[in-house]
Amino acid sequence: MVDNGRVTARTTVFSPLSSGGRTEAVIQRITESVALGLLADGEQLPSETELSAQLGVSTVTLREALASLREQGVVETKRGRNGGSFIRAPGDPTKAVIRARLAAFSVSDLRDAGDELASVSGMAARLASSRASTDNVRRLLTLSERVAAVSGVGERTRADSRFHIEVAVAAASERLTRAEVSLQAELGVLLWLPTSTEQEAREAADQHRAIAMAISREDADLARQLAEQHVERNTHKLIEARIELHGGGTRAR
Repeated sequence: MVDNGRVTARTTVFSPLSSGGRTEAVIQRITESVALGLLADGEQLPSETELSAQLGVSTVTLREALASLREQGVVETKRGRNGGSFIRAPGDPTKAVIRARLAAFSVSDLRDAGDELASVSGMAARLASSRASTDNVRRLLTLSERVAAVSGVGERTRADSRFHIEVAVAAASERLTRAEVSLQAELGVLLWLPTSTEQEAREAADQHRAIAMAISREDADLARQLAEQHVERNTHKLIEARIELHGGGTRAR
């Protein structure tokens, strides 16, 4: 194992935006980071000057984004000596909200997104096998059990997604980490409908641990294979759930 020390999950939150610095991009970055637990409830954001510089946007763009986030209840701004902008994490999404999000995908959309996620996650696991530090491996083994130790849609989404993001972090690749964050924000919550069972959580934890163990043994081929298989199982689960929404019709547009 090596000590890469260059990439963390946090660096993806405050790294420069690549979409031209639009207000919508700032809103999306912060909203995704909150949903995935990369920004915690009550956490204070950097000052407007610092945050705009980190994201590579103007202070005007940042202020517009923060105003929208305040309206959505994602950010609260306090005045005074101990003031600033603070994260306010939303409650768990309802079954109806998750089903509506799932319904917005066609079967073809889910298949394509699953293919992309399998590619990103598989490569991240393969690279992590040779690049992960001892601390990375220790963290992965700890995180692998978390999805089975928590309950609720929000907690399971964050635990599940955080494991996969940390695999990309262990791969010491900022691009892979950003891609993993984006895909987990898009698909992660769909896996954990309120009807999800303890057995499903346990199976996910077992699969996570197998990936982490392969990385710890520096078995690149096995780590990649296990990561891709894990994503393929999840993609199949999402496609089945999407078909069920329409009473058995594929609706594969």
